[in-house]
Amino acid sequence: MKIVVDDKIPYIREKLTLLADEVVALRGADISADDVKDADALIVRTRTRCDEQLLKGSRVQFVATATIGFDHIDTAYMERAGICWTNCPGCNAASVAQYVECSLLLLAREKGLSLCQSTIGIVGCGHVGSKVKAVAERLGMRVLVCDPPLEQKTANSFVSLDVIEHESDVITFHVPLKRDGEYATVHMADDAFFHRIPRVPYIINTSRGEVVDNDALLAALNEGRVRDAVIDVWEHEPQLNLQLLQRVFIGTPHIAGYSADGKVNADNMVIDALCRHFGLKHPGIIQALPLPTDFFYTGDPLQLYNPLDDSQKLKKNPDNFESLRNNYPLRREKIE
Repeated sequence: MKIVVDDKIPYIREKLTLLADEVVALRGADISADDVKDADALIVRTRTRCDEQLLKGSRVQFVATATIGFDHIDTAYMERAGICWTNCPGCNAASVAQYVECSLLLLAREKGLSLCQSTIGIVGCGHVGSKVKAVAERLGMRVLVCDPPLEQKTANSFVSLDVIEHESDVITFHVPLKRDGEYATVHMADDAFFHRIPRVPYIINTSRGEVVDNDALLAALNEGRVRDAVIDVWEHEPQLNLQLLQRVFIGTPHIAGYSADGKVNADNMVIDALCRHFGLKHPGIIQALPLPTDFFYTGDPLQLYNPLDDSQKLKKNPDNFESLRNNYPLRREKIE
C-alpha cells in the first residue's frame, strides 16, 4: 500500500508508516499526476487541487483532506470516478473560535470596543460559527446569527443578513465557499454590502478569502464605512492585496485553525477514515505536543494565543505567507 501525503500536515506521518508499505511526503502545491499514479491513498490540505487532471488513470481509491473546507476537491469527479473522499468537519472549529475570541479581546484592549455593550453578527452557524456564538455570549456580547440553509432545517432562532448588516458592531463570517446557487457565498461581502452597513462595524473573516471582496473591503476601510478588520483568509492566496494587509488591524496567513489541538483532531479523523476504508487495524490516537514546562498561565487567553504576533510577522514579510503557514509554531487551546 502506498500513501502520498502533504508534507506540512503535522504529526501524522509516524502513524501512516504503521499502516502503509510506502509513505511519500510532498509539498502540497507540487503533488502531480505522476506522484499519485501508483498511490492507493492521497492525504492533502487546501493547496492540492484534487480533480480529474490529478487523479485520472491513477490507482487512488481514497482521498482525505485534513481540513474543514473541501472546495479544492472536485466532488463530482470523485463520484464519477468511484473515489472515496472525506474532509474533517469541525476538526479545528475550537481553534478558529480561539482566534476570534482573542481578536475580540484585542479589539477591546487596543481599539476600545466595549464587548458587553456591542452586538456581534455571526454569518454561518455550523461547527465554527456555533463555537464563536458561545465565545461571544461568554464575553457578554449581544449575538445575532444568520444561517439561511440551517434555518430551513432547524427551529433555532436566526435573523436575516439585513438585520446583521444594520444592527451589528462586529460582523464575522463562518461560511463555506459556495460559488453558485441559492446560497452562494462568493463576495457575500461586496461593495454593495459595505454601502448598506450603517454602524461602521468591525469585520472578521476566517472562512474563505473570496467570501469578502478584498478590494471592496479596502475601499470601505479607507472611506470610513468599516471601522477596522481582522482577516485571516485572503483572495488569491498567497498573493495578497498588500494595501489591505497593511490597513487591517490583524492580518494573518490563514492560520486561525492552526492550533496543535485542531491539527491532531484532523489527523485522527483522517486516520480513522483511512482505517475504515481499507479495513486496517487502527495505529492509535495522535496526541498534541504539550506546552513548555516553564509556561505559567495566569488565565489570560492572550497568553495562550495572541493573533497580533502572527499579524506582525506577516505584515513585516508578506512574501513569507506560505512559509509562515508551513512552519507554524506550537499553539495550544488549553493547559493540560
